[in-house]
Amino acid sequence: MRSYYFKSFLLVTLLVMLSFVILGATFMTIGRNYMIRERQASIESNAVELSRLASAYAQDGSLEEWDFRIFLTAISRSTGNHCFATDSRGTVASCSDADVKCRHIGQSVGEGVLSVLRQKGGYSGMSDLEGFYAEKRYVAALPVQTPDGTVGAYIFTSSDLSAVMQVWRSLLNIFLVTALSIMAVLLVMFFISLRVQSRPVREMAEAAVKFAHGDFSARVSADGRDDEIGALAMAFNRMAESLARSEKRRSDFVANVAHELKTPMTTIAGFADGILDGTIPREQEAKYLRTISDETKRLNRLVRSMLDLSRMDSAGQEELRRRSFDVSEVLARTLLLFEGKINAKKLDVDALIPEDPMLVRGDADAITQVIYNLLENAVKFSDPGSVLGVSLFKKGEKAYVSIRNHGDTIPAEELSLIFDRFHKTDRSRSADRDGYGLGLYIVKTIVNNHGEDITVTSRDGITEFLFSLTLK
Repeated sequence: MRSYYFKSFLLVTLLVMLSFVILGATFMTIGRNYMIRERQASIESNAVELSRLASAYAQDGSLEEWDFRIFLTAISRSTGNHCFATDSRGTVASCSDADVKCRHIGQSVGEGVLSVLRQKGGYSGMSDLEGFYAEKRYVAALPVQTPDGTVGAYIFTSSDLSAVMQVWRSLLNIFLVTALSIMAVLLVMFFISLRVQSRPVREMAEAAVKFAHGDFSARVSADGRDDEIGALAMAFNRMAESLARSEKRRSDFVANVAHELKTPMTTIAGFADGILDGTIPREQEAKYLRTISDETKRLNRLVRSMLDLSRMDSAGQEELRRRSFDVSEVLARTLLLFEGKINAKKLDVDALIPEDPMLVRGDADAITQVIYNLLENAVKFSDPGSVLGVSLFKKGEKAYVSIRNHGDTIPAEELSLIFDRFHKTDRSRSADRDGYGLGLYIVKTIVNNHGEDITVTSRDGITEFLFSLTLK
């Protein structure tokens, strides 16, 4: 399977090569055409100047004289063009070749070329002048005017453009060598850069494989990077830490559930076996059956609490916020449920609940459970004959519910753990058959699912739970 790294490198390589090909083809085509046009313009300009000079020279002498031929030779050497002059019939009278026995003198230019010259007053283009030259050359020709306005001769200037093409090929070679060198350097730099850039991604893939096998210790090195890859690496590490914490909580939860289930199940099994095998006398069976019934109810409450946790964890905050209810009515109604327990402990209730409705956003049943759990704890751990405080008030756009009791002060180191699963502030109460340490965890889960917060303080024997709700 080809990696992302390989695919990215291949794609960039193709793009770089394509860019250089397009750029090189464009540059060389434009350069070649420009050089050819410049050479052609030079030849045509040379023909114009020679025509003027030949016209002036013809007034005082003949184009066949040696001094004019020397003049053509000098012009040819300075420009690199081949120059010659013909009479009005197209026969070469003078040539720029330095050889005394020039093979061009006496030859004739093709009649077709002369016809174009006579009709258009000039000639230019690629031609061999109808066999005059052995190969095609770029030729520019103009007539030489006599003083009476007639055409007495013709001037021809030509070049085979081989020098231009040679220069162009040299430039092409230089461009290719330069382009290939630059491309090689770019690809090496990109190869190294891409390898460095993709290293965190490879580490993430390796870490994900470890996560799949239950190992949450793997982390990705960000190397102090502040780009998107660095941000991704840090986010991945945060996710890994969260998964590790979740896995630890899950393991602790399973262990705690197993521990909490073990005691009642052992009790039920032991007493049931004792009744069945006759170890427990028949006259005491009712007593132990009541114990079995109590332990069964404890298991039922634990299972129900677990189901409540599952339901609360899956509840959506937006769905909860779309509902509304009167929190003052819920608070008063829930407080009445504890009338018997409050009277049994001879508690004085200091209730500050507004008579007018106070509408808040949330799920009424869930908030009822929050208040019930808090009141249950407050009553359970209140000193007999003390004051139980319940209040409801507004502050800004929030409603606040406060429940406080007078009893033992919760140690400061325990306050940060009080909302954890299966946590009990007093370890000696592990034998307390009425609780599992899930009540406050359920409370915090419900409040957090509403997008709210709950706090607890405990000083000088007064413990207060305070949570908020959003007003409608």
